Amino acid sequence: MASTPAPPQAPPKPTWDPRRPAPPLPWLRPTIRIRLTLLYGGMFLIAGILLLSIIYLLAANALNVGSNLPFKIVSGGVTSDVCKLSGSPLQADELNNALNQCVNDQRQHALDNLLSRSLLALLGLAIIAFAFGYAMAGRVLSPLGRILRTARSVAGSDLSRRIELDGPDDEIKELADTFDDMLERLERAFTAQQRFVGNASHELRTPLAINRTLLEVHLSDPGAPVELQQLGKTLLATNERSEQLVEGLLLLARSDNQIVERKPVDLAEVAEQAVDQVHGEADAKGVVIRGDRKTAVVQGNGVLLERIALNLVQNAVRYNVPEDGWVEVSTEVQHGHAVLTVSNTGPVVPAYEVDNLFEPFKRLRGADRTGSDKGVGLGLSIVRSVARAHGGHITAQPREGGGLVMRVTLPV
Repeated sequence: MASTPAPPQAPPKPTWDPRRPAPPLPWLRPTIRIRLTLLYGGMFLIAGILLLSIIYLLAANALNVGSNLPFKIVSGGVTSDVCKLSGSPLQADELNNALNQCVNDQRQHALDNLLSRSLLALLGLAIIAFAFGYAMAGRVLSPLGRILRTARSVAGSDLSRRIELDGPDDEIKELADTFDDMLERLERAFTAQQRFVGNASHELRTPLAINRTLLEVHLSDPGAPVELQQLGKTLLATNERSEQLVEGLLLLARSDNQIVERKPVDLAEVAEQAVDQVHGEADAKGVVIRGDRKTAVVQGNGVLLERIALNLVQNAVRYNVPEDGWVEVSTEVQHGHAVLTVSNTGPVVPAYEVDNLFEPFKRLRGADRTGSDKGVGLGLSIVRSVARAHGGHITAQPREGGGLVMRVTLPV
C-alpha cells in the first residue's frame, strides 16, 4: 500500500521585517526647538560654571588676604598700614575698639575688591557670550539664509534653482523640502505653458504662410477684378497681423526664461538700430525723433534687447499727436545700471491706467486691442518679459500735457 505523501512544509519566516521602520517619538525628533533649547541651555550652563569658578577664585583670594591681621603689636603698642592706629600705648577699651574697626575696614576693603573684580569678570563673560551667541545663531539660521537666497533667485525667474538642504530632519528642512516641491510643480507648470505656446505658434505659422502665398499669387494676376483685389489686400493685411501675433506669442514665451548665453550689448547701438527702422514711419506721421544716446553696455541677448527698443520706439511713434509730435530716445548709465528712456508726446494717459498698458491685448480703459491697426497688443508685454529675463525692469510715467515716459533699467 502506497504511503501518503507528507504535507508540504511551511516556508521559513523571514528574518527581516519588510515594513518601514517606525518613526521616532516626537519628543526624540531633533526639532529646531529642541536644538535651540539645548544650545542656549548649554551656553547658560557653561557661562554659569565659568562665572562661579571666577567668583570662587576671587573670593578665595580675598579671604586669603583678609585672614592676615591688619595690625602689628610693637613693644606694647599697635601699628597698622591699613588702619589709622598709632604706636602709642592705649587703654584696653580704646585698643579693642580700634582693633575691631581695623578688622571691619579690612573686610570691607576685601568685599569691595571682590565686587569690582566680579563685575569685570561678568562684563568679560557677557562680551564672550554675546559673540558666541551671535556666531551660533548665524550657524543655526544659515539654512534660512540659503532659503532666502534661493527665493530671491526664483523671484528673478530662475525656477530651476533648488535648496536641497542637508542636515537634521527639523522644521527648517521640512520648509526647504516643501519649497523645493513647490518650485518643482511651478517649473513643470511654466514649462508646459511655454511649450504649449511655442508649439501652437509653430503650428500656426504653416497655414498663415500658405494663406499669404495664395493671396500674393492671386493679387499678382493683372486681370483680377478690382473688388477681388481689394478683398485680397484686406485679407493679406489681416494675415500679416496674424503672423505678427504668432511671432509675438513665440517671442513672449521664449523671453520668459532667464537668458543663459549673455554677450556684451551696447544699448546705444540697439537704440540707434531701432530708430533707423522706425525713421520712415516717423517721417510719414510727421514725428521728430531726437535724444542723446550714450554708451551703456549690458550683458544679454542682442536680438531680444533690440526688440525692447524697437517696440518702445514704434509705440511712441504710432501713439502720438497728429501734428508737431516728437519722440526722445536716450541711453545712459545711472548708479551702476544701464537705462533706456523713451518719451513722447501723445494723448493724456491717466496714472491709474498705466499698469494696463503692460497686459497682453489690453489698451487704455480696458478695451480690446486686437482690432487695432497699430499693433497686435503684445509690444509692452514683450518688453516687460525681456527686461525681467535680463534681471531688469520697466516703468512708465505719464507726461504733463500727454504722452508717456518709458524707462527700462538693466544691470550692467
